[in-house]
This record gives sequence, C-alpha cells and structure tokens, in this order.
Amino acid sequence: MTLATANPSHARDPANPALRAALAITLIAAATLAGAWFFQLVLQILPCPLCLEQRYAYYLAVPLGALVAFAASRAAPRPLLLAGLAILGLAALANAWLGTYHAGVEWGLWQGPTDCTGPVGNLGSAGNLLERLDTVKVVRCDEVQFRFLGISLAGYNVLISLAMAAIAAWGLVSAKRA
Repeated sequence: MTLATANPSHARDPANPALRAALAITLIAAATLAGAWFFQLVLQILPCPLCLEQRYAYYLAVPLGALVAFAASRAAPRPLLLAGLAILGLAALANAWLGTYHAGVEWGLWQGPTDCTGPVGNLGSAGNLLERLDTVKVVRCDEVQFRFLGISLAGYNVLISLAMAAIAAWGLVSAKRA
C-alpha cells in the first residue's frame, strides 16, 4: 500500500495550495536575498542597519518555506501546514511594517534609529580620528542609496513582503478549504 492510497490527500496534487504557496514564498525570498547580496557585493550599494534587519524575514522564509513545501508534498497534517503558512505570512507582514518604517525614515516622515541617522558620534580618540575616518563608512538609514522608478529598496521590500503575505494568506485560506 502506497502513501497515496493510505492517505487519500491532495499532497501530490499539483494544485495543492499549501505546496504552491510555500514554494512561491521560498522562491521569492531566495530571489530577494540574492538581489540584496548582488546590490551589496557587486554594485557596492552597502546596506544600512535597517536594511540588514529587513533581511531577517527572508532568512526565515527560505528554510521555513522549503520545510512547509516539503511537508505539504508528504501529506503532513493540515494544522502543521496552516501553522507554517501563518508564520510565513506574519513574518512577511512584520517585514512590510519594518520596510514602511524605513521608507518613512528615508522620506523624512519620522526620525529613524539613532545608530544610523543623525550625526555620527563616538569616533574614538583624537589620535586615531583621521585613520578611523578613512576606514569607516557609515551607511545612514535616512539617505537613499538607490531608487528605481522613484521607489527605494526599502519601498520594494514593502511591496515584496506584502506580496509574500498575500500568497501566504491565499495558501492558508485555500488549504483550509481543500
């Protein structure tokens, strides 16, 4: 007796919504991280502290999305799949909030964190000040380093995160109905 006959679920069905949603989120998160690293390493557009924090959700989404997709392909219990999709959706929404906050800092709508906006403080002793100024590049959170079509990378993070949250919500609702 095979798994398919023992558990007549739609796990291997290509229309499996939990599988499709988890795979889509995993691929989008991986592509976003690859893009972020490309901007940083190839184009030399260095991330600020808020940019680095926005990557955390993607670092979570890649392995968790892959795990949920694997579980969905193996007919895992529905509550487990729903929990995984819910966590992915909540992480994406939290990241959209963080991206919105960062974009607002860039537009000057509100003050950003003191460690990456405003004047630079504590440069050490006067004896090595010039040496430190030559080697330290402070990446400010309130200065946009790159815009495409008038939208900063923080703005694109909001859009990507909202898309991931919408996919997770679709997968959640569709998997509940299946």
